[in-house]
Amino acid sequence: MIMTLSSNHVPVLLEETITALKIERGGRYIDCTVNGGGHAAAILEASAPGGQLLGIDADPVAIKFARKRLERFGNDVILFNENFRYLESICTRSGFRPVNGILFDLGMSLTQIEDPGRGFSFQTESPLDMRFSPKQAITAAEIVNTYSERELSNILEKYGEEWQGRKLARRIIKSRPLKTTTELAHLIEKTVGHARGRIHPATKTFQALRIAVNQELESLQIALEQAVDLVGSGGRLVVISFHSLEDRLVKNFLRREAQGCLCPPDVVLCKCNHVAKLKLISKKAICATPQEVWENPRSRSAKMRVAERI
Repeated sequence: MIMTLSSNHVPVLLEETITALKIERGGRYIDCTVNGGGHAAAILEASAPGGQLLGIDADPVAIKFARKRLERFGNDVILFNENFRYLESICTRSGFRPVNGILFDLGMSLTQIEDPGRGFSFQTESPLDMRFSPKQAITAAEIVNTYSERELSNILEKYGEEWQGRKLARRIIKSRPLKTTTELAHLIEKTVGHARGRIHPATKTFQALRIAVNQELESLQIALEQAVDLVGSGGRLVVISFHSLEDRLVKNFLRREAQGCLCPPDVVLCKCNHVAKLKLISKKAICATPQEVWENPRSRSAKMRVAERI
C-alpha cells in the first residue's frame, strides 16, 4: 500500500458542521470518520479550551494523516483505527461517554481515491481491492470472481442502483478472472455503453462493490443506533452523506427516533413502547452553498442531517 501524507482532502460543509454540532467550550466530541482530521481540527479549535475529541477510522492511512494533523492538540485527542460499528465498545474502553456531539462524514478522501494500490478508482489501473482496512477479509476481486450471478446482480442493483445489474453480472462471470480496475471498467463500458455527461458507466458498479466490501450501510445502521445513546441530553448527532442510499438510511433513522409510538395507525393501544430520543433540527437536508461547490466540486452531492438528543 502506498502511503504518503497529503493535504488534498478538503472537509465539506465545515462551517455548517461546527454550527450543527453546537460546539461548547470544554465539550467532548466524536468524529466517527476522522479521515485526515479536517473536521476534527475545527471541532477542537471551537471547543477550546478543554475540548476533547475521539476520532475513529477503519483506514490506517487516514489515522496516520489525522495523528499528524492533530498532534498540536496533544492529549485532547484520542484516535482509534477501528470500524465505527464498534463505536459503543470504543467509548466504553476509553471512558469517553457521554458526549456533546457525534459527527459522521461518510465521504471518501481524495487520498483514498487516488491511491493506486487501493482500487477505489477506475481511472487508474489498480488491483480490485476497495477495502478501507487491510484487516478485512473480502476484497472486490473476491466478489467479482467468485460470487454467483444472482449474488452479483443483487449487489449491483441494491448498492449501485444499476438497472442493468443482471446483464452486467452475466458478462462479468463470462469474463472471469478480472484482476484490475481498468479491466472491469472497460468490461462495463462494453456492456452498458460509453460515458455520457459527467457520469462514467462504471461509477454505479464501483460504488456497489465498495459498499459491499466494507459493509458500509450495515455498519452505518449499527453505529447510528449506538450513537443515539452515547450523546448526552441536548447533544447533537450530525451526519453528512454523499449518495441516496446513505441519505435515505440516515433520514429514515432520524425520523424514526424522533417519533414516539411506531405502531400501525389501526392499533388503538401502543404495543411497541417506543419513546422518541431525538428532535430533528432541520427537516430538510443541509447542502453546500454555490460558493463551496465552486471551490470544492465534491461537495455538490453532500447532504447533512442534524438531530438533537432529547
